[in-house]
Amino acid sequence: MNADREMNDMTTQTDIALLLADAADGVEIGTAPVQAVLRGGRRRRARRWAVASATALVVTGTTGALAVTGLPDGGHADRQANVAKPPASAEARHVYEPQRTELARGVYKGKEWHVAVQVWGAPRNEDEAARQFDAMGELGLRPADAHRAADLVGKTSYFATRGWGENQPQQVMFNSFKKFERFSGADMQSVATRLGYGGESSGRLVVGIVAKTARQVTCHWKDGTTSVAEPAEGFSAHDTGSAIRVVDGFQGANWFTCVAPEGTSYASAEVTKPDGTAYASVEVTK
Repeated sequence: MNADREMNDMTTQTDIALLLADAADGVEIGTAPVQAVLRGGRRRRARRWAVASATALVVTGTTGALAVTGLPDGGHADRQANVAKPPASAEARHVYEPQRTELARGVYKGKEWHVAVQVWGAPRNEDEAARQFDAMGELGLRPADAHRAADLVGKTSYFATRGWGENQPQQVMFNSFKKFERFSGADMQSVATRLGYGGESSGRLVVGIVAKTARQVTCHWKDGTTSVAEPAEGFSAHDTGSAIRVVDGFQGANWFTCVAPEGTSYASAEVTKPDGTAYASVEVTK
């Protein structure tokens, strides 16, 4: 029986071997597709690197980009978008120290005269208003319609001052308001004053406000001559004192000055080029 079992096992193994050989004859065996596999691996690595690089740019190069683009960040994007910026400090808003812009300068009777505009930011509470009120007082300034510090809360104030020599500058135009008035066309506000502190220079200096689009203001003097103010930046040795200038912190309008020759004074003023073409005439206050 053992002999028969051995013969049957051998026959079975032989039959299996023959079947495997027949199956192998029907299969074409070639080289493994190594290059294709490598290319596929490179593409996958390239995609992973591109994603990682893009993520790094968003995170490190753009603050708050997740909140803006809506990329998932674990639920923190909405919280980041809703976080309010801290309010600007009183110092940043120029509550205690104004923005100051010089409009004109010159010499009268051997002493320098100058015109400047100060813009004071609006206090947000009575404590800020009290400190601002005191700071203005130290400079000899009195805000319009403000009998006490609390009257300044929520209001921006400006002062156009004229100085001569070592004397303390005097305010010639000033106002306090909750919102800037926007000038347009030939709109103009102005005042005629003096260069020095003597009566003989009365009416020789005109200071005023015009629209941002104004390209020319003409001041007429009593002797028939005129002075023309046009947009200018900076100062030079050839300045006549007549110019239109941008004032820091003053929204909605620009400022101008005109200076009369010696021996005459103010007669009238007009915006001769509101936008380069039109013409208008406006009286000023002495």
